[in-house]
Amino acid sequence: MGLFGPFFVCSEAMELHELLELTLSGMGYELVDVERSPRGKLLRVFIDKPNGITVEDCSIISDHLGRLFAVENIDYDRLEISSPGMDRPLKRTSDFVRFTGELAKLKLRVALQGQRNFVGILRGVSDEVLKLEVDGAMLNIELSNLEKARLVPKL
Repeated sequence: MGLFGPFFVCSEAMELHELLELTLSGMGYELVDVERSPRGKLLRVFIDKPNGITVEDCSIISDHLGRLFAVENIDYDRLEISSPGMDRPLKRTSDFVRFTGELAKLKLRVALQGQRNFVGILRGVSDEVLKLEVDGAMLNIELSNLEKARLVPKL
């Protein structure tokens, strides 16, 4: 579960997220997700950019964030920087727009047509409603009803 799971929302977490968002975007990267261990000692940051993430990107970001966190007095024991992986989580409206035409796996908070889990092709977003093609039928899913959404890896 990411940093903003249902049981962990506080001003410190919000400030960290905003700091990371601002810093990474200024460096040409996108903040995909942040995870913090229950005791807060492991900090895992998932980043992306249009052409994908390399080991060198992770090293650059790790060095930069290490210095930034020292200045900002952010407490952690271990920092991990990673790409979001082939099954990248989709969190923002812009993610669903960017990956239109891709296969995705969704889990809903409230069932739609008697089910909460769907796999289908992303067909766009309009007025905070996702269009998902499932077996040739088009579903309209409100983004606020999404519990989880991930790309399905192309193997």
